[in-house]
Amino acid sequence: MSFHSTAAQLVTLAAEGQEHGGNHESLNPYLTGGGALVVLLLMLWITTRFNRDR
Repeated sequence: MSFHSTAAQLVTLAAEGQEHGGNHESLNPYLTGGGALVVLLLMLWITTRFNRDR
């Protein structure tokens, strides 16, 4: 398989993915981002609680 044919197949695959929008209907970006922020802040708080030697 040559580089040109591989690149052409990837472009075709990417173009097919654009027609559906790429997002699932049940995923709310604000809820997902807020949940990730809460989890990261919780992990930061736990880490700072265990690191009392500073």
